Amino acid sequence: MNALDVLPSLPPKAHVLLIRLRSIGDIVLMTPALRLLKGWRPDLRISVVVEAAFKELLQGNPDVEEILDPGEGRGLGKILARIRAARLLRSRRFELCVNLHGGPTSLWLTRLSGARLKAGFAHFRSAGAYDLLIPDARKILGIESVHTAEHQAAAFFYLGMPRHEIPRARLFISPEHREWWAATRHSLNIEPGADYAVIHPTALYRTKAWASDKFAQLGDWLERQRGLQAIFSCGPNESAVLDAVERSSSGKLRRLKGASLGQFAAALAGARLFIGNDSGPAHIAAALARPSVVIFGSSSSKIWGPWPRASSESSARIVQNPYDCNPCPGDRCYCYERPECILSVTLEQVETAVDQVLAAPMRPSSGN
Repeated sequence: MNALDVLPSLPPKAHVLLIRLRSIGDIVLMTPALRLLKGWRPDLRISVVVEAAFKELLQGNPDVEEILDPGEGRGLGKILARIRAARLLRSRRFELCVNLHGGPTSLWLTRLSGARLKAGFAHFRSAGAYDLLIPDARKILGIESVHTAEHQAAAFFYLGMPRHEIPRARLFISPEHREWWAATRHSLNIEPGADYAVIHPTALYRTKAWASDKFAQLGDWLERQRGLQAIFSCGPNESAVLDAVERSSSGKLRRLKGASLGQFAAALAGARLFIGNDSGPAHIAAALARPSVVIFGSSSSKIWGPWPRASSESSARIVQNPYDCNPCPGDRCYCYERPECILSVTLEQVETAVDQVLAAPMRPSSGN
């Protein structure tokens, strides 16, 4: 079958399975493609397989009919969960399965999905498992550098979805999570109507993590000079980073920790500003149309920057200093004794970016 005929030829109300197991950025940046697909073929019944930790990123999204479990756990429990997951997938009688993830688990789920047609990117392992191999997104789109949102949308363009401008990612805040945040902000002594900034100083690697003392100075500056109450957030097992920031701060931090992704999104939806390293929360902020400043080190801001791309006309700014070695794998610094790319970013650079986004017209939060 010609790849361009795949999506147009699906029967009315066809069941389509997408596999995108993790992580925050990848799942958030899949939502523009979902939006385009459902806008074009609203009859399609789309199921998405994601790990439990990330389900809240898709809950309430009208472009997704159901969120499926890949089968998680440990030992025998995990094996049984995987068998149940495979049985559930086959019961849906999918016309098409598109693996956007790669890796052994997504390959296993693709093979056992029972879908009439199976598609995956050509660089994925076990190419023989797929009926259709999707080429490099750069070739599909005819451009040299592809953002992750473009990469995922390109798969559907290749399979026959008409090409359109790729929209903003979007998230949906549940009433339950809004109520949680109303109670939590009260416990943080942030009154209703008060402007606050969410600062996320953690990152996966040291090469992506701006210095803790600079985050502390930035928080103090926001409160003293810009009238924004600073809230510092972290993910599971990342409290030590906030401890380091607090040691360099003028006082105790307002801490947002232990929140689920849906709860964190509810907190971020009301923020006047988000500041953080290149990490998943930056993509949540962009999806919610929050003014953002994202600090980059070892990774490519062209591939992983906020979507839509940061510009002088957008509500997001990227702060990154040029280094010939960028981008790199990021697990360590390959050129210097310490990761100069991220540590070279100055407080003044970030403050300037903050002033620029605060001066731009304020967009309403897109969290529905």
